[in-house]
Amino acid sequence: MIKIEPLKEPKFIKPVAIRYERDGKELRWEAVEAHDSVAVLLYNPSKEAFVLVKQFRPALYMQQGLKYSYELCAGIVDKDKSLQQIAIEEVAEETGYKVESIQKITSYYASVGFAGSRQTLFYAEVRERIGEGGGIEEESIEVIHLPIKEAREFMMDESKPKTPGLLFAFCWWFERFSS
Repeated sequence: MIKIEPLKEPKFIKPVAIRYERDGKELRWEAVEAHDSVAVLLYNPSKEAFVLVKQFRPALYMQQGLKYSYELCAGIVDKDKSLQQIAIEEVAEETGYKVESIQKITSYYASVGFAGSRQTLFYAEVRERIGEGGGIEEESIEVIHLPIKEAREFMMDESKPKTPGLLFAFCWWFERFSS
């Protein structure tokens, strides 16, 4: 950690103070305006494994002293494209895999206490790698293949930081595909 400083020219989020009235009383809440996002649960049938990204997260390091988190392939919605197309492009950029078919699972709201942005979750099976992945230059991403037989234990392993979206996606997959 070099230093933490106030955000002067935000690129992806905008800190705001929300003033509102409830029960005749004026209240104030701090929040950020943030982009919606997409996330993709990737499964490689030939490896019988989920494809995850292990990514350096500066905020996680600042708050918890943890350098990396295990996540679904994901990205912000900042282009004039369909959510499916953004998700497909994120998969190629972060993991190097080509997506033939993608299925929407659902949408949910993340960080409701301070951002309230919406994330749309997709599922895709991947077989062919068309690149190395790793994300763009600001990102530090390692592609991880997590065998299905290790996923339930991984879910409960608190030594491996992970997102709620990843846990929800695994629960969805096990409910749908596991006996």
